[in-house]
Amino acid sequence: MTLPAAASKGGFMEIYTTSLAQTKFLFFEGKGGVGKTSLAAATAVGLADAGERILIVSTDPASNLQDVFERPIGMRPTPIKGVKGLDAVNLDPLKAAQEYRDSVVAPYQGKLPESALDNMREQLSGSCTVEIAAFDAFAAFLSDKAYAEKYDHILFDTAPTGHTLRLLELPSAWSGFIATNDLGASCLGQLSGLSEKRASYEKAMNVLKDGTLTTMIYVARADDSLKEAARAAQELETIGIHSHLLVVNALLEENADLRLKPLLEKQRKACEAIDPLFKRVAYLPLRNYDVTGLKGLRLFLEKDEDENTEKGETLLPYDDLSALVDDLISSKKKILLMMGKGGVGKTSLAISLSLELLHRGEKVTLTSTDPADHISELFKEKKGLSIRHIDEKKELADYQGEVLAKAKKANVGEGELAYIAEDLRSPCTQEIATFRAFANIVEGAKGSICVIDTAPTGHTLLLLNSAEAYNREIQHSGGETTAALRDLLPRLQSSETSIVIVALPEQTPILEAKRLQDDLDRAALPHRWWVINRSYLLADFESGLLRQKGKQEAHWINEANRLSQGNLVIIPFAE
Repeated sequence: MTLPAAASKGGFMEIYTTSLAQTKFLFFEGKGGVGKTSLAAATAVGLADAGERILIVSTDPASNLQDVFERPIGMRPTPIKGVKGLDAVNLDPLKAAQEYRDSVVAPYQGKLPESALDNMREQLSGSCTVEIAAFDAFAAFLSDKAYAEKYDHILFDTAPTGHTLRLLELPSAWSGFIATNDLGASCLGQLSGLSEKRASYEKAMNVLKDGTLTTMIYVARADDSLKEAARAAQELETIGIHSHLLVVNALLEENADLRLKPLLEKQRKACEAIDPLFKRVAYLPLRNYDVTGLKGLRLFLEKDEDENTEKGETLLPYDDLSALVDDLISSKKKILLMMGKGGVGKTSLAISLSLELLHRGEKVTLTSTDPADHISELFKEKKGLSIRHIDEKKELADYQGEVLAKAKKANVGEGELAYIAEDLRSPCTQEIATFRAFANIVEGAKGSICVIDTAPTGHTLLLLNSAEAYNREIQHSGGETTAALRDLLPRLQSSETSIVIVALPEQTPILEAKRLQDDLDRAALPHRWWVINRSYLLADFESGLLRQKGKQEAHWINEANRLSQGNLVIIPFAE
């Protein structure tokens, strides 16, 4: 397609500097893999180069901000060498949770018995603490006057859409919870001090709703991610956030390669169907290089870019999908998890594996741990295949109902019943209910091969690492710890499970996949195969830009080959 008039290589910065120059807070939102980190980092560099004082914050548990800037970034503002006036922060949810636990327990050290302190730590060990701690750190950047005075603009590279919506809804959820909490009850147990956060949470929410202070920038590609961006914007509209800007990234321009005609037509139709909610839209073309390092970031938003003529490496030997399926069947795997950075194609791989396993005569259960799950939109049940979807609202209502029914049956007093009902209104109860549903699906899939399309890496690791903590939280809230919940983590660590690491042939996804592999080793979770998705190199396009991108891939494909010890599948780009 011919790019719209606004789709110059500097199109986004032109719109930003003319329309949004007074906006202090910028949230870069969108489905994983659409380029929001690259765009956020490039914008931060561009504004800092223009003399502004800039802070960029990643709230993604699987942040790759350090990969884009090619330097370590910590939990406190870290100056980016080579860019005057630019600081960066990676909010690590697990570290934030540890700091939060320490801050809660510290005032009671030496004043309470050790058994009481252990009980406090136990209550603070679950996923809700991670959620609260991450939001606590996030809210400070919106409500702390010191940050507002130090920086001209604060940019947030957010987690993928489904999780970011939960993050942004937390201010109103927790404010409502705290406002009516007269028993001191919460998923943290009877701990005082939570209400002290109310003013900070309310201020953060007011900042998010103020269109003169905050803009939500939805990054998408000309595909289904546009629909997800629209759903995210509509969801935020319902809680009073109305300032939206859409950026359509990585558009292909017209060329003579006939094989690209269907993709170009798909792009055109996708752009024509952009939700009218987006009154401001910027377009950016596909680049023929990885947008990493200061040179790449500065080049990303310039009108003119250098021609990339690097030569590619020779590929090491690799396999196709049939070799992976052969190995899974011969080794009698029963639980298969697709894991990797958002946007690398885990859903499409889960579907492809399910189809191939069905073709081999296996029974398959296909499900997802991702709140933004859209398998059922792409794929329908057939003979031998069961598709299980987690309805979060239904699971929450069912869980709350079961716990209250159990309490009433036990003839608890009105005061204790009110305490339990209060506890069940805390936001983390949704996490408990959803996790329980996931465990039940895996348990119910016995007799078939359970193929799991997971949420983006960081959230999946939190889910797996928190299996035992979830059991404790369920016991605390009055729910029952079932066999499915008790058995889940041991099954995931056993020889019947295999985790397939999914990546794209680019620097950031490969580096994140390497970190994932290291985390899996530490958690004793079995893995063997890597899958590299959407390779331009193997597609062998005639387009000069795509051929050059393909040459760039060879180095990272070979790196994946080495990391997987030769257990590598490559899937060519196809539309």
